[in-house]
Amino acid sequence: MSLMYHQYRPGWVEVISGCMFAGKTEELIRRIKVLEFAKKNIKVFKPRIDNRYSDTFVVSHAGSRVNSIVIDRAAEILDHVDSSVDVVAIDEVQFLDEDICEVCDILAKEGKRVMVAGLDMDFRGEPFGMMPKLITEAEFVTKLTAVCNKCGAPATRTQRLVNGKSASYNDPLVLIGASEAYEARCRHCHEVTDKPKMIRR
Repeated sequence: MSLMYHQYRPGWVEVISGCMFAGKTEELIRRIKVLEFAKKNIKVFKPRIDNRYSDTFVVSHAGSRVNSIVIDRAAEILDHVDSSVDVVAIDEVQFLDEDICEVCDILAKEGKRVMVAGLDMDFRGEPFGMMPKLITEAEFVTKLTAVCNKCGAPATRTQRLVNGKSASYNDPLVLIGASEAYEARCRHCHEVTDKPKMIRR
């Protein structure tokens, strides 16, 4: 029996999505390490706002790390990528502005492998930033789950806690934090106070 091998033209976008503590950054770093072993030229980026563990390194909750270029705007990525670069990796992509989709498209059309990781939903359980568009336009999407802190079921949502209690829907959208402010929750255990409901049942 013959085996079929699919040869893709160089240049595509991969999205690693999920809630907090699902291992998105860990998976991004794993892919980076594999490609480094394969002698690929890789540029890693992260938004300046994400300084939880390091100002310059991309760091997973488990402690894995790679050095990165810190940016304020998505378009800055293009200033650091030339023809010698094979792979572009971006962590916490949900914090970047709307130009990130066009930047990824430009890089992919130039033959780069573009790997991005980010939260697909905010603490309200709603689509986060440009992630929905990135997920729609990407060739490959990996959705990771965590373990619900309350019941142990697969967790797909990020629970924000304020003084140990569920955050309000009206709280600021962005609050940088880790386990002191957030938990992984399943659909049933995820709570947001004051969230408007369009349908009553």
